[in-house]
Amino acid sequence: TCECLSNRKYYPSFFRTIASDYHQSRALVYIVKHFGWSWVGAVNSDNDYGNNGMAAFLQIAQEEGICVEYSVKFYRTETEKLKKVVDIIKRGTAKVIVSFVSFVEMGLLIDQLSIQKIAGFQMIGVESWITTKNYITSSSFHSLGGSLGFAVRKINIEGFADYVIKEFWDTAFPCSQSEGNSSQYALNCSRYEELLALKIYNEDVPEQRYASNVYKAVYAVAHSLHSLLKCKEQEGCEKSLTIQPQEVKYKRQIKKREHYFCCTFLMIISKLGMVKPSSVCSESCPLGTRKAAQKGRPVCCYDCIPCAEGEISNETVAILFYSKKDTPIIKANNSELSFLLLFSLTLCFLCSLTFIGRPTEWSCMLRHTAFGITFVLCISCVLGKTIVVLMAFKATLPGSNVMKWFGPKQQRLSVFVFTLVQVLICVLWVTISPPFPYKNMKYYKEKIILECNLGSTIGFWAVLGYIGLLAALCFILSFLARKLPDNFNEAKFITFSMLIFCAVWITFIPAYVSSPGKFTVAVEIFAILASSFGLLFCIFAPKCYIILLKPEQNTKQNIMGKTTSKSY
Repeated sequence: TCECLSNRKYYPSFFRTIASDYHQSRALVYIVKHFGWSWVGAVNSDNDYGNNGMAAFLQIAQEEGICVEYSVKFYRTETEKLKKVVDIIKRGTAKVIVSFVSFVEMGLLIDQLSIQKIAGFQMIGVESWITTKNYITSSSFHSLGGSLGFAVRKINIEGFADYVIKEFWDTAFPCSQSEGNSSQYALNCSRYEELLALKIYNEDVPEQRYASNVYKAVYAVAHSLHSLLKCKEQEGCEKSLTIQPQEVKYKRQIKKREHYFCCTFLMIISKLGMVKPSSVCSESCPLGTRKAAQKGRPVCCYDCIPCAEGEISNETVAILFYSKKDTPIIKANNSELSFLLLFSLTLCFLCSLTFIGRPTEWSCMLRHTAFGITFVLCISCVLGKTIVVLMAFKATLPGSNVMKWFGPKQQRLSVFVFTLVQVLICVLWVTISPPFPYKNMKYYKEKIILECNLGSTIGFWAVLGYIGLLAALCFILSFLARKLPDNFNEAKFITFSMLIFCAVWITFIPAYVSSPGKFTVAVEIFAILASSFGLLFCIFAPKCYIILLKPEQNTKQNIMGKTTSKSY
C-alpha cells in the first residue's frame, strides 16, 4: 500500500491490488475533521509504510486547519525510543491519537500503554491493525476501546469456501474421509476434536479481506495476457510470443481493475456507544472576548481576551437592526433608508472582488460600472437621510407642512432617480467606448502587465464626478443640520462619514493617476474599502452602541430630547 510504489519512473510494472496509503491518509484527516477534533497527536512506524503515510497525513491536516501537537515514530527493535513515545503521549494534551503504525509496532505500543495504565485517548487507526482481534484483551481495552479506522472491505467470493477453505480442512484434518479402518478413523477424529469444533469455514471467508483483491488481480492479469497472446476459442493461444511486464499496464482490462482497487477502503465505526471526546488546544472564546494568538504555538492555540468597549455583539449589523426595528432610535433615523443603506454598503464591499483576477472583457466592464452604481445608491440613501433630518426639523416649526413633500414615497423616488442617472451614464459608457483588457508594456521592458483600459476616460470621470457631486451635496446639507436641537442628531454622524468619504476619494485621484500597473488596482480597492468602512462605522456604530450598551437611552423621550426637569 506504500505511496512510494506509485512512482512509474522507478516501478513501471507495478500494479495496485489495493488503494495506496495516500487515500487512507486523506480519509484519516477527514474523519478527524468530521468529529471536530482540531488538536491531535500522531504516531507512526519508522519505516516506508509509516513515514510516507504520516507525511501525507500531516500535509493534508495542515491544509484542513487541523493542528498536530506532536508527531513521533519508532521501530519495533527500538525499545527505549518506544518508551519515549509513550511518555510524550502521556504528557500531551491531545485526546485523539492518529496511529499510522504497522501490525507489529502497534502490538508493542499497546503493551506499553497497558503496562503504564494510560487510557482516555481516542485512537484513530489504519487498516494494518484496526480489524485484528489479536489486541482485544481486558488490559488493552482501556487503551483501544472505541477505536475508529479504515479497513479493506469484506467481500464474499462465490465458491471460494468450497474451493479453498473446505479443501484445506479435508487435507489438514482427514476426519471426514472414510478410507482406512475404523480404529484409525476414530484416532484421527479424537486428535482433531477441538479443531473440528471451529470448522465453520463459511464464516471465515469474509474475513479474508485481502483474498478478494488477490482474486481480482489474478483475473485482471489473466484477461490482459489472454488479450496479448491473441487467444482464440478454437485455436488456443500464440505461446511463442514474448511479453514484457510493461506491456500489461496498457490493456483496458487492467486499467479497469486498477481503478476499482482504489475504492476498496471502507470506514468502520464502533456500533456501541457514541464518540464524544473533545480534543482542542483552546476552547471557543465566550461572548465578549476575542482570540489572541499564543506566541510560538500553532494557530489552534490562543488566549481569550476581553473585547474593547463598544466591540461586543453576538449579532451581525443587519440582524441587530432588524430585531430592533421597532425601537425609537431606529424609527427616528428612518429604518427603511437604513436597511437600504446597509444593502448598498454590502454591494460596495463586494465590488472590490471584481478587481481580483485576470482582466476579461466582462470583468473590466463590471468592475467600474458596478462600483459606480452601488456607490451612487449608497450616497443616495445617505442624502435621503440627510434631507429627512432637515425636513423633520422644519416640520416642528409652527405652520410648517413640509414633511408631506418628502414622505416615504418621495424618499424612495429620490433614491431611484439619483441612481438611475448613474445607470444611464454607465450604459452610455459601455455602449460607446467600454473598458477592455489591455497588455501594458510601457512601465517595464521585461514585464507585461495585464490591466483594464478605461476605454472612454470621459465615461470614467463622469461616473466619479457624479459620485463626487452627490457626496459634496450630502456633506453640505449634513453640515448645515449638524447643530439641530435633537438629542440624537444623525446629521453630525453623516457629516463625519462624508468627511472621510470625500477625503478618501480626493486623495485617490492623484494616487490613481500616478500609480503604475497593478498598483492602480490596489489603490482603487483601498479607496472602495476605506470609504465603505467610513460610512458603515460613522453612521451605524453610534446606533449599535446605544442599542447594545446604553439601552436606557433608547426611548422616545430621550431621542426627542424631552427629559423631565424639576420646577423651582
